[in-house]
Amino acid sequence: MKILVSIGGASGIIYGIKLLEELAKTEDEIHLIITGSAKKIMQYETNHPLINVKKLADFFYDDDNLFAGPASGSFQIGAMIIVPCSIKTLSAIANGYCETLTARSAMCCLKEGKKVILVLRETPLDLATLKNMVSAKQNGAVILPAMPSFYHKPQKIEEIIDFIVGKILDQLGISHSLYKKWA
Repeated sequence: MKILVSIGGASGIIYGIKLLEELAKTEDEIHLIITGSAKKIMQYETNHPLINVKKLADFFYDDDNLFAGPASGSFQIGAMIIVPCSIKTLSAIANGYCETLTARSAMCCLKEGKKVILVLRETPLDLATLKNMVSAKQNGAVILPAMPSFYHKPQKIEEIIDFIVGKILDQLGISHSLYKKWA
């Protein structure tokens, strides 16, 4: 399956990087977009060089390239994950504003009936964001906020990251052992 990952301009870049590391272990074809803001946040929040993150995917696109394959429904992406998903990107998807490759690709996936997973990392939530979440959900998106659970008794930050990435993989139907599931 072709899986498109877009690392967006919100805090929580490590979720996107960890997801790419896990997807690299599969037979899936991984396509990657990293937004301009995400590139800056990646430098601030992580020790992962951009060049190494790009190598985790089979194909890379700039977010301003609306002529890239994922900008067309005929490209046949199997699923798309935006992780982390900024409130700006959520708004674009909820309101059909396709100014970026990320937003355009998400709209193409939704119109083709493909899974689009939005991993929001914002708190607290204002009314406009809540309405945009409802609108995106009504359009077919999966709203998967980066809200950790503690029933698996995490001891390290990495285990909290693994939980969120595991929930994304669950949505994709990809088996994993990133966290202990509820018995």
